[in-house]
Amino acid sequence: MTERSTALLDRQERPTPPRAVSLPVGLIRTARPRQWVKNVLVMAAPAAAGELVSRHTAVHMAIVFAVFTAAAAAVYLINDARDAEADRAHPAKCRRPVAAGDVPAALAYTIGALLAGAAIAGAVTLCNPMTGALITAYLSMQLAYCVWLKHVLVIDLVVVTTGFLMRAMIGGVALGIPLSRWFLITTGFGALFIVAAKRYSEAVQMEGGKGVTRALLNEYTTGYLRFVWQLAAGVAVLAYCLWAMESGGVAGRALLPWRQLSMIAFILAVLRYAVFADRGTAGAPEDVVLRDPALAVIGLVWAAMYGLAVADL
Repeated sequence: MTERSTALLDRQERPTPPRAVSLPVGLIRTARPRQWVKNVLVMAAPAAAGELVSRHTAVHMAIVFAVFTAAAAAVYLINDARDAEADRAHPAKCRRPVAAGDVPAALAYTIGALLAGAAIAGAVTLCNPMTGALITAYLSMQLAYCVWLKHVLVIDLVVVTTGFLMRAMIGGVALGIPLSRWFLITTGFGALFIVAAKRYSEAVQMEGGKGVTRALLNEYTTGYLRFVWQLAAGVAVLAYCLWAMESGGVAGRALLPWRQLSMIAFILAVLRYAVFADRGTAGAPEDVVLRDPALAVIGLVWAAMYGLAVADL
């Protein structure tokens, strides 16, 4: 190999130096705005109970969304501050503002702590003590994940899944809406399906030499992760079908059994997402959900059917 080709390979393997950004922009980027779409799950319980039509509910949901977004941003800030040294050696994570030196680690810790305190205080004063307790539990679990639990096999999947489940639960807790057992099972295993598919995709990319370096992935096999997301998808579909059938046949003035018919759209959505999981391209769930037109159409059809069921039309 010539000296020129060796130098070219060295340049290709070396991480691209991140561009400097201003401190406010760096803080916003560290809070991961793209991930905030996950917090829409706070509306899941009120939507399932048909409680999203009043102004009172809309105001409460806006508050809960803001509170959970602050809590999630706090976790991202503290996590990036703690992992700054390791991130600098990663080909993609080295561009994170804390790792790149655009945001001082001490400032990230401070802003993260302030946001965590504000999220708990806001949940208690603007919602109710139970909402504050749930936010506190979420923050404690996520910080434990950042420090230790993300290195423990299977538990790392459980913690991330529970984070999604807490998002779905908090809307019901804030409004005092009873949470159906089928709602919790469907949401929990649906979240596990997405989390395991994400890990599977990362493992496939790592096998392909694409630079994914999540340490714990070395302990999992792609076969095991495939088994987990397939099992979770099956349980989620079964629980949703039982939930939909629990309401019986055509209700009241309803033209058709919309809740039961929504099973078709739900199953199609799972099957469509499984295409990306099987290909190993579900590493960024928010991108799959937001960028796939077919999945968006299926989601709208499901929402329309469920809305008709709630409205008894």
